Amino acid sequence: MIPALMSWSGGKDSALALHHARRDPRRRVAGLLTHVNAHYERVSMHGVRTELLAAQAQRLGLPLRQLRLPENPPMAAYEQALGATLAEARAQGVEEVVYGDIFLEDLRAYREQQLARAGLRGAFPLWQRVGANLLREFLDLGFRAVVVCVNEQWLDASFCGRLLDRDFLRDLPPGVDPCGENGEYHSFVFDGPDFSEPIEVVRGELVRRTYPAPGVGGAMELGFWFCDLLPAGP
Repeated sequence: MIPALMSWSGGKDSALALHHARRDPRRRVAGLLTHVNAHYERVSMHGVRTELLAAQAQRLGLPLRQLRLPENPPMAAYEQALGATLAEARAQGVEEVVYGDIFLEDLRAYREQQLARAGLRGAFPLWQRVGANLLREFLDLGFRAVVVCVNEQWLDASFCGRLLDRDFLRDLPPGVDPCGENGEYHSFVFDGPDFSEPIEVVRGELVRRTYPAPGVGGAMELGFWFCDLLPAGP
């Protein structure tokens, strides 16, 4: 079987892609790889605490490898760190990296370019499937998730912190991809068929943050709402 790493964001697409990858007799998923903002100790773009990321890995029964990055690293620094992480994985026998991408051709091409430099291949179990169907499959399989980040260009703050369910899909405004493939929203999976047990979480504060828009020299800023999730219990 092909030894593979799962590019793991902790959200619904990576969870569904992992579900399919682990059931492919040609592939053995050997671990998770997650981009982490080392300054805040949170999953990059999703804003989820690393302790909840570790809880996901524990319940999935997979070792976790973190690509730890500074806040807003230059592209050259990011690619250097990614290349070193991928090269290390290749030296340890990994041959593929699995992604939850659905239809962004330029993103897939970029990923494959970075992988090729390290002598790795990419696998894309969800590629070009219909977003609404993927979300329904995710729910039908018994996965449960909460929306942890929304891009206010697409969704208002009321969507942040909601459970990812059929009501959420029904309420999405026209033009929003059902799976948030254009970055409209991100999620945190806290239960599902591959979890040994659910992760108990409570919703914390809702926070708005702004980031420079890519490709415009910092002249514009994009606004995002984040729902802080905290582990439940003592």
